Amino acid sequence: MAAGRLVSMKEVAAAAQVSVGTVSNVLNRPEIVSPDRRERVEAAIAELGYVRNDAARQLKVGTSRTVGAIVLDSGNPFYAQLVSGIETAAEASSLAVIAGSTGNREQRERLYLSLFEEQRVRGILLASAGGTRDLVDGIRRRGTPVVLVESGADAAGGSSVSVDDVAGGAIAVQHLVEIGRRRIGVLAPRRDLRQVADRLRGAKRAAAEAGAEIEVLDADDLSVLAGRTVGEEIVARPRKERPDAVFCVNDLLAVGVLQAFAFRHQVAVPEEIALVGYDDIAFARSTVVPLTSVAQPADLMGRTALALLEEQVLSDDAPPRQVSFTPTLVERESTSG
Repeated sequence: MAAGRLVSMKEVAAAAQVSVGTVSNVLNRPEIVSPDRRERVEAAIAELGYVRNDAARQLKVGTSRTVGAIVLDSGNPFYAQLVSGIETAAEASSLAVIAGSTGNREQRERLYLSLFEEQRVRGILLASAGGTRDLVDGIRRRGTPVVLVESGADAAGGSSVSVDDVAGGAIAVQHLVEIGRRRIGVLAPRRDLRQVADRLRGAKRAAAEAGAEIEVLDADDLSVLAGRTVGEEIVARPRKERPDAVFCVNDLLAVGVLQAFAFRHQVAVPEEIALVGYDDIAFARSTVVPLTSVAQPADLMGRTALALLEEQVLSDDAPPRQVSFTPTLVERESTSG
């Protein structure tokens, strides 16, 4: 084989002294090929270094073995675990997963959606930043299934996997009220994201029911650094003006707040300020003060999303389904020290 040139099926057939159809059968239906011819074709493939053109095959067969997954932030361990669940389920079905991270940006989400459709993936699993409904609807009409992940009921009638984030926000604040906290800061940047808005809504509802005060805190993004910045702003306040608890809408923010509080032992957690995060990422249990967090079943969500996608792929008549999980509170030392 010449350097940089792919070997064709025709060349394999010539080397094995069989027809192109026989080579195709060896690749796709080897059981119908005689052992002698199959061995000759396999030997020619090995000698010439032939690699099948799966993209071309997908055009003919119409079903890819590749699934596209689009998440909001690959740097967030929650999404890493979500993709891991997708990959686990995909491997069991001999499928491959290509994942892209949008960084919470609509433009990049559109890019990945268009790219995956052009590549004729088997289907797309989408954790959306919002604003791409028109594109998603068009992709579905053209025959590529899209399952929404971390989304409520799909208004367009497609399948979706979600967590009841309103309940999650309420669980966090109810816990803080139960341990005697009355002035609760809720760190909730990016309230344009459905998940954040729902968690804040649940927190406000629970606080209103308990007669507790809520102070909504903002930040530049959903990162550790953003959380640390807000934590430093809280530390800079006079003690009587600080909240006695903080609920962060994800664990990365909570880790940053905890870093600011722990620096030079400026705020004792939970004695002075109790702290709750959301997602229950693996790192939450090993912070300097182990973090109480609202847990989402990320791995199960990923596996469920792929199962819903396969229902759509395997049957045009499969009814769409919306699966919603209930979050749970994992209590650690940041609220019970």
